[in-house]
Amino acid sequence: MTLPLVIEPAQLAQMHNNSDLLILDLSSQENYLAGHIPGAIHMESARLLCGQPPIANRLPTTQQLNALFSELGLTDSRHVVVYDDQNGALAGRMIWTLHCCGYQRCSFLNGLLLAWIQDGWPLETTINTPQPAEVVVQLNPELLADIPWLLSQLDNDDCCIWDARSKQEYDGDKVINAQKGGHIPGACWFEWTDSLRGNGDLRLKPREQLRQELAARGITGDKEVITHCQTHRRSGLTYLVARYLGFERVRCYDSSWFEWGNHPDTPVER
Repeated sequence: MTLPLVIEPAQLAQMHNNSDLLILDLSSQENYLAGHIPGAIHMESARLLCGQPPIANRLPTTQQLNALFSELGLTDSRHVVVYDDQNGALAGRMIWTLHCCGYQRCSFLNGLLLAWIQDGWPLETTINTPQPAEVVVQLNPELLADIPWLLSQLDNDDCCIWDARSKQEYDGDKVINAQKGGHIPGACWFEWTDSLRGNGDLRLKPREQLRQELAARGITGDKEVITHCQTHRRSGLTYLVARYLGFERVRCYDSSWFEWGNHPDTPVER
């Protein structure tokens, strides 16, 4: 089975009964029970976080990921399609997590469950369960960024830091769970929801439009792009967008502003 990184509801509907397909619903338990794509398995979004201090929003440990992927039965023959009820933030983070583990057989449902419903496809309320299988993952450090790496790249013109937070957070006018407000020096701002069409349409904007809008902010595919937000939830979608546009070098700073804004020695611009 070969599916694109971003899949349309009609494409999924044509093959959602394929036994090699694993549809993951990262919505709340309440929303999953209210109705989901037939065959979809509910996954708690907290499983995307290590949950351990001092930065609970970091990528889970290898042991945690082994346990999660084994529970899901995520073998090499399976293709994952993922959606959420958070405008794509959690689904994008799941795609990044899979890529971090070397797993490329995964797709993001364009427009999420809303597009599935708007296009007239059915829902079910059956609680589906996965078929477990032993899975062992190996992390790819080239998709991760941390403070030492970022500090070493601040003067590198080949790197671009994509801040996916709100303009108020980027400017330092709004500070959330941090000692400092502002942004990483040189970071470019493009709010994560600006990647979506809007007006009741949760699909991604057309590729060329996104390329032009990002380029106007200094975010281009010829550079190594590092994206972050406050806790690497919103920037899960911006990672997906960068890969959707064909950007080849994309990292995520999963500790995000929660770490940078509370660290005593990190530089800040306002």
